[in-house]
Amino acid sequence: MKEITVEELKQRLDNGEQLHIIDVREPDEYAEYNMGAQLIPLGQIMGMQLDEIDELRDEELIIHCRSGKRSMQACMVLEQVGFKNCVNVTGGALAWQEKYGNEKVK
Repeated sequence: MKEITVEELKQRLDNGEQLHIIDVREPDEYAEYNMGAQLIPLGQIMGMQLDEIDELRDEELIIHCRSGKRSMQACMVLEQVGFKNCVNVTGGALAWQEKYGNEKVK
């Protein structure tokens, strides 16, 4: 599993890259604060409810949670079921918010 820092992610976004960014936190956490990523809670991934992203198996998926632990778990599960390029955001939403405040990824 690869990792990316929030600084590297921001640079790629600033360069205009179209990225698939997934937030694996719970809906209440997402409602409280989110970076603008697509919400697919970890429980949904663990339950193999992957219809929303099934066509992205060969694409890079940048995955974050609050601090990086749940997203690491999501990356491992997704890789086990055939997703080829999962990238964990080091430090998660906490690191993004600390560095960039309420700026969105999209």
